[in-house]
Amino acid sequence: MDKKARLHFSWGVVGMILFFAFFVITEAGAQQKVVKLSMGTGGTGGVFYVMGAGIATILTKYMPNTEVTVEVTGGSVDNCKLLKSQKADLGLSGADICTDAINGIEKFGKGAPEDKIPLRALGSIYTNHMHFITHKDSPIQSVSDVRGKRVSTGSPGSGTEVKTTKILDAFGIHVDKDIKRERLGANESVNAFKDRKLDVIGWDGGIPTGAILDLATTPGISIKILNCAESIPQLEKKYPGGYYPTVIPKGTYPGIDYDVQSVGHTNLFVTLDKMDPQLAYMITKTLYNHINPDLIAVHKEAAKITLKTITTGSPIPFHPGAVKFYAEHGIQVK
Repeated sequence: MDKKARLHFSWGVVGMILFFAFFVITEAGAQQKVVKLSMGTGGTGGVFYVMGAGIATILTKYMPNTEVTVEVTGGSVDNCKLLKSQKADLGLSGADICTDAINGIEKFGKGAPEDKIPLRALGSIYTNHMHFITHKDSPIQSVSDVRGKRVSTGSPGSGTEVKTTKILDAFGIHVDKDIKRERLGANESVNAFKDRKLDVIGWDGGIPTGAILDLATTPGISIKILNCAESIPQLEKKYPGGYYPTVIPKGTYPGIDYDVQSVGHTNLFVTLDKMDPQLAYMITKTLYNHINPDLIAVHKEAAKITLKTITTGSPIPFHPGAVKFYAEHGIQVK
């Protein structure tokens, strides 16, 4: 082989090496492309944030090339709106709020097509219990007694605000006329209560809620939680199927040595209908397969999740990806 031929051969070899190197690098980059998802939760003092962070950690840890970040939000209402505006891909929201969102009513509009949010459920996660908390030495003995009092009804954009308003209304109390209203999240409510700037905290959350535990264990502070289940017949008339009786068991919080008769609803893990079915399938599968021990380690309410509970209590349709996963386990959902 003469010198010129050798030169051409050498450049040809270099070209082939560069081509294959580019191909390998390109393929590796394609294989390692990270899917980034954002998840709406709630305030840092509530269970939405804790449970949401646990879910995000599981998905990030066990789904290849997936990164889920948690957003601190006002709660259920905000999370549905963030999904609609495509500022979130996943979220937690109360079933009652999801019903309003999918119908485009109440906090979401007047029922026009553009008001409706096409939410889809991935699973039912846990139950929210309504808390009406007051000082143990307060003369307030029932929810009816909060008229004229300083009451936190929950932060704007939260499911707590919606549910507190509905329950007070069932007792004949209008939040804008009959109480001295504060719109505070869990941590802010607790701090104001400690400073005796609030008479009552309205809070709707899983049990135990961290911020309420903090309050109940604060030296010099003693609390009581009011029964509110008597509002359910009135709620059922206006919001059929949305709420049901629950109990906050005695001992859930220090100083609460009696069962509290409360109002509950199911919390849903949601996305939009347009999420890729395979992605929704993998999210559902990964979460369910790692509830025990990963999610239980985050919050003990997760120990109650079974195939039956995770597929029960959703008033909105399940995402096709979730439907596929549950069908593989012999459970048909719609």
